[in-house]
Order: sequence, then structure tokens, then C-alpha cells
Amino acid sequence: MVEEKGVGVDSQNYPSPSVAGEEKLRRAISDMSSLISLSHAIRVFPVKWQLIRTKLEELNSALIAAENCHSGESQPLSDLIAVVSSTVSGCLDLAGRCINVSYSGKLLMQSDLDLAISKLDTHIKQLSAIYAAVGILSNRFALVVSKPGVGATRDDMRFYIKDLLTRLKIGDCEMKRQALASLNEIVGNDERYIKVIVDLELSDLVILLTNFLDSNDAVIREEAATSVAAIAGFEAEAYRGVLVSSGVIAPLIRVVETGSLRAKVYAIRSLQKLTQNGDNAWALSAHGGVTALLNLCKCPKEDESYVELIGPSCWVLKNLVGVDEIKRFMIEQGAIPAFIKLLKGKDEIAQIGSAEFLQSLASGDEHVRHLIVKEGGARALVRILDPKSVSSFKSRETAFRAIENLCFESVDYVNLLISYGFLEQLLYFLRKGDVSIQELAFKSASKLCGTSEDARKSMGDAGFMPEFIKFLEAKSYEIREMAAQALSAMVMVPKNRKKFTREDHNIRLILQSLDLKEGNSGNFKFLLSILMSISSCNHARRKITHSGYVNNIEKLADAGISDAKKIVDQDAATKLG
Repeated sequence: MVEEKGVGVDSQNYPSPSVAGEEKLRRAISDMSSLISLSHAIRVFPVKWQLIRTKLEELNSALIAAENCHSGESQPLSDLIAVVSSTVSGCLDLAGRCINVSYSGKLLMQSDLDLAISKLDTHIKQLSAIYAAVGILSNRFALVVSKPGVGATRDDMRFYIKDLLTRLKIGDCEMKRQALASLNEIVGNDERYIKVIVDLELSDLVILLTNFLDSNDAVIREEAATSVAAIAGFEAEAYRGVLVSSGVIAPLIRVVETGSLRAKVYAIRSLQKLTQNGDNAWALSAHGGVTALLNLCKCPKEDESYVELIGPSCWVLKNLVGVDEIKRFMIEQGAIPAFIKLLKGKDEIAQIGSAEFLQSLASGDEHVRHLIVKEGGARALVRILDPKSVSSFKSRETAFRAIENLCFESVDYVNLLISYGFLEQLLYFLRKGDVSIQELAFKSASKLCGTSEDARKSMGDAGFMPEFIKFLEAKSYEIREMAAQALSAMVMVPKNRKKFTREDHNIRLILQSLDLKEGNSGNFKFLLSILMSISSCNHARRKITHSGYVNNIEKLADAGISDAKKIVDQDAATKLG
């Protein structure tokens, strides 16, 4: 009977192994929570205790996840919980001695704390291995924490982020995918979450993401690349510093080499942001990033899926040209013909990216500028401006800027541009282009006037002066000033001067523009320069005298402007003659 009663009591009142495991788990969680709270009161060895607290919080989150999954029956987990509980008990003892400052020596206590940190770190790794092996934290068991609403408190956000981090650390593949997707949703739309992550454990998250970039799971790799790009995209340099110090550049380059198209896009975006700091150029180069990006830009034309990678790749490489060794390497690897080929293509982003890259490559380097022009870069840029082409406004804007930067400092290159039909294109846009492209063409033509006398002669023959004269009446003060400056350069050529003076309207317009009431005082030096040039001709001087606007010049002369005085003196001499 006793035995039967004993058996009955045992079966009804003693907890089953599963229940016992659950109780051990709850006790371990409770003890750990108490230790975390207690650790905040410790004032000695603050760095050591911060590390211990971080490890305890990670362990605690992982065990809470296991509790939610009702996983106390797992024997490997149950065995580990017993060891963890022992370590926590030891830490509680250390905490009490630190609070009371009752330890025998600082060096001995530091050693004990280091040992505790090492044990906790080992437990975290063991726990992660157990979860991975038996799949305890899987998507079908996990409780889903809902994303906080718009007016969420900081504590709600912290709880949500800690839950996501736990899933990233110990979840199965599906859970990691979902956690990364949720992470991308919040960091991509609300910087408040980034700030919470920074306060919690940004470095831990970045290390996780860095590891995920090498995942065999394509979705995890893509989501991790997206997360890294979001963090790199914030302007705070500290965030990017954490990414770089965590070793993210090498795996990003591996994604560029072997990842999916989506993963490559986000990896290149990250590298573009990270290389804005020139100190990171060598890190990218050391891991083969320059070669990887150049290879993308050299991809076969028929591989249309990769076109969207080319523009961002150009901008990464543009960030690197400031390092002479890297610049020389790119040139040796055929960067110039490769990017000129992109200029000749039809993709807008590739055209813009390659034009900007080539400008940066040639900046302050006449030899490189010569190579670009020699390889056909100038001709390719002029073709983008062809009115018959389907080039976008942005492509043409970039082409104008690139032509000016690459060619306008050399008389020989300007002559090449003219032989390629550049003047005809400028005139077309000046006469028939819409306002935006007309302004670009006008500014480029104005700068071209200052390059050489041969250019001014060719522009005079082509018919640019009437167009510049029209812009003297523009609403914009800047445009009026540029037109006056361009005309003052054009009439320095005798042939152009004769053409200018044939039209009475031209002289009358210049004189009218000298009216102080018109607010053109900044233009006076260029307008007077035009009059000084044309007044060398007796015929032109007589036109000035009989224009009816000589009083405008006289007022300027009375105001002490020397060029105006000279013209007045010439006018007086003409009347006497």
C-alpha cells in the first residue's frame, strides 16, 4: 500500500521532467533579471560590469525566447541552464562584493570579472549552437511582437528592437528573414529607431549584419545588404564608423562579386556612402573592390539586368580617384576606354555616372585629360548633345559640364570640339531649345568665348553674336552680365567688330543698357568695353554720337568711370572733326 501510495503521490504531485525544466528556466530568467537590475548600482569596475550586463541581457533575451517556445523539455538546453544558473549565482556574489567594496584586491577582482565575462560569452555561443541544432526558436513556435504604433514610447521601441535582435541571433532561417524585413521597415522609415539601436547595441547589430552578408541564404543576404545600406545612408559619420570598424567592407565586396542583383544594388550603395570618407578607399582597394566595380562597368552590353549597377559603381570609383595609386591602377586596368564606351551607350544613369567619373579622373591631370580626348571621350560627349539623339536633359547637362572641364582649357581640344559640330549644337539649343537647355547652351557658349581667338572667330562666323545680343535684354541680371562679357570678348576680333557695328540696333541697345536707372551697374565694365572696341572705327563713333543716348555715357563719365570718360573724349573729338 505504501508503495502503491508512494507511486500515486509521485505520479500526481511531483512535477514531470518537462515542468521541472520550465521551472529551472523561469528561475534562471528571474535570477538574471535581478542581477541585471543590481548591476546598475555598482560603481566600481564600470567597464567590466557594462560588459557583463550586455552579456546577461543577451542571454536573458535568448532564454525568454526559449520560454515562449515552451522548450524546457530540451535536455541540452536544460543542462546548459544549470550551468548558466551557477554562473549567475557566482556573478551575484561578485556584485555583492563590488557594491560593498569587500573584495581583497583590485587585481584579483578584475581577474574574477574577466572570468565571468568569458563564461557568459561561452554560454551565449553554446546556447546559439543548441538553438541552431534543435531548432528551438523557429517561426512556428515564436510569439510575434507587433511593431509599435506612431506614438510609441521609447520603451516600446526598445522592447521591439530587442525582440528583433533576439530573433536575428537565435532564430531559424525563416525567422531571421522576417526579422531582417521588419528591421528594414523601421530603419528605412524612422530614424528614431536607429537612435534606439545606437543606444542599445549598434555594434552587435552591425556584426550580425556583417555575418549575414556571407549567408548562403539569398534572402537573408539581400535583407542584410538592405539594412547595411540604410545605416550607411544616415549622415551621422559615427554610424558609418561602426560599419567600417566591424569589417563590413570585405563582405560587401563579396556581395558585389557573387550576390543577387538586389543585394548588389544595396551593397554598392553602401560602398558609395562609406567611401565618401577618403580614409576608407584603401580598405575597399585592399579587398579587391576596385577590380570588382570596374568589372561591373565593363559588363557586356547585352546584360541589361546589370545596367542599374553601373551608375552607382561609377560614383564609388569617383570617390577613390583622389588616391593616386588607386587612380593609376584604374587607368592601367582600362577604366578610360570602358567608361567612354558607357558614354556611347543609351542608359542615362550610366552616361551621367561615367561622365562624372571621367571628369574626376582628369581633374588637375593634363595627361589623363589627353588620354580621355584621344580615346574619343570628347566626341562621345558631343554626341550626347546631338539634338537628334534621345538623350535626357540630365545627360545633356552633365555632358555640357564635362566638355567644359575636359576641353575648354586647351585650344587644341576646343578646335576638336568645333570640328565635331559642337558650335552647331550650341546654336540649335540657343535658338530652338526649351528654357532649361537654352540656358545651359548659353552659359557654355559664353565660357567658350574666353578660350581662344580662333574660337571667337568661328563663333562669329557661325552667328553667335545676334544670340548674345538677345540675352542682353534677359530678365536675369546674371544672364545679362554673361552676355555682355561674351560680346566684349567677341568684338575683340576685327571681323566680328565689323559685323556688330553694321546694325544700328546693336549700338543703340548697348547705349540704352548704360542707363543708371536700369540697374545694370555691374555690366557697365563689359558694355563700356564693347563701346571702347567698336569706337576705334570712325563709322562706329559717328553712330554712337548720333544715337541719342550719349548722355548715358556722359553721366558715367561724370561719376568718374574712366572708360566712359575716354569714350566722351573720343565723341568730342569726332564732333570737332
